[in-house]
Amino acid sequence: MLIAADLHTHTVASTHAYSTVKEMADFAATRGLKGLGITDHTPASTDGPHVWHFHNLHKALPREYNGITFIFGAESSIIDYEGNIDFPHDECAMLDWIIASFHKSELKAGTFEQNTAMYLGLAENPDVDVIGHCATTICPFDYEKCLKKFKEYDKLVEINESSVLWKGTRNNYIEIMNICKKYEIPVVVNSDAHFCGIVGVVKECEKLVEELDFPKKLIVNSDWDMFKEYICLKKGDIFNI
Repeated sequence: MLIAADLHTHTVASTHAYSTVKEMADFAATRGLKGLGITDHTPASTDGPHVWHFHNLHKALPREYNGITFIFGAESSIIDYEGNIDFPHDECAMLDWIIASFHKSELKAGTFEQNTAMYLGLAENPDVDVIGHCATTICPFDYEKCLKKFKEYDKLVEINESSVLWKGTRNNYIEIMNICKKYEIPVVVNSDAHFCGIVGVVKECEKLVEELDFPKKLIVNSDWDMFKEYICLKKGDIFNI
C-alpha cells in the first residue's frame, strides 16, 4: 500500500460528495490506513458548507475513531493571480491542514505568466500546507520555477488520484514528479475521494510512482510516523491538544 493516510477527502458537507464522516473513516480502516484528512470545500466555494462546519470539527469529532486519526482541514480555492485563497487567516489557523487548489468555478485561468505568478504567490501564502491537484491542463504554469518555490516555502505538492486520468493530466504529473524527484521536493499522494469506497485508493498514482521510480522518502504520507513528524514540526503536537 502506497499511503498510510489519505489527506484529501470530501464528506456530504461538500454537496457534490456522497458519504458521511463515519462512512469515510470506516472504509479507511478497512483499507489499513492510519489517518484521514477531512477537507471539505470552504464556504465561499460553490458547494462549500457553512463556516460552522469548520468551527465544530475539533469539538464534534474525536481525534481518533475506529483506529483512524482525523486530520481536520479544508480545501480552499485560489481566488486571484496573487495567490490568495478564499478562507480567512483566522479560519485557517483553527485547522490542521489547508489544501489550496485552482477551481475554474472560482477563478478563470489566466495566461501562462499569470498562472505562474499565481502559484508563486501561493507558495508564499503562510496559511497553505498543500498545493492541490496542480497538474490540470486548464491552468498551465512554469512547473520548475514554481515547484522549487513550493519547496522553499515548505508547501507539499499533491499527486491527486482523482485527476490523474483527466485528459492530458497524467503527462503533466509525470513532468511534475520528475522535477520533484530531481530537486527532492516532498509530495503527498491523495485520493480526493468524494465517496467512501474511494478512500485510500490511489492505483494510478501507484503506477506513476513505480514507472518513474519515484522515491517513497519524498511521499510524506507514505509512512504514518513520517507524516506525524512532519505535521507536528509544522503545526505543533496536534495529536495531544
